[in-house]
Amino acid sequence: MTVQQVTLRTMTPAEYLAATEHREAESVRVLSRLMPAELARERVARGTARFLPDGLDTAGHHLLTARNDAGEAVGNAWVGPDPAQAGNARAAWLYDINVFEAFQRRGYGTAVLAAVEAHIAREGMTGLGLNVVGDNEAAIALYRRSGYDVTSMSMRKDVSAAGGSEIAVAPAE
Repeated sequence: MTVQQVTLRTMTPAEYLAATEHREAESVRVLSRLMPAELARERVARGTARFLPDGLDTAGHHLLTARNDAGEAVGNAWVGPDPAQAGNARAAWLYDINVFEAFQRRGYGTAVLAAVEAHIAREGMTGLGLNVVGDNEAAIALYRRSGYDVTSMSMRKDVSAAGGSEIAVAPAE
């Protein structure tokens, strides 16, 4: 695979709006597996309001567009303080990373992630955390190739279809 290079710049207001719409739609899609779609939309909107109260101008958050050598926007990223490490100014969190469809599977995910890592390192950050949806095999592979380790894992099973057989539960003695 070709090694791609990207440069990062702050998103324009139009890019921020498009990135927010994409991120929220993807988040609703994932959360709708676990809850009604309307509740998922409300939860996602609350999250955006909580973490980006001033939108593109939210202090400590970097909303970035990645451009290739030809000057084309190939993707974007949102990085900011790690919410689980409040008070640790050296811990960053990758809230979102996105490679536009026309540029996927061409090495840009690796390039955008490396550029984000270099960006936060220049800012004095020493670590970058993130979450990934468990069935996003491409993203998991990208993070593993890039040296990320699993630090926690949540699992879930849908037991609503387990029905049919009766199981007796004995009362406590």
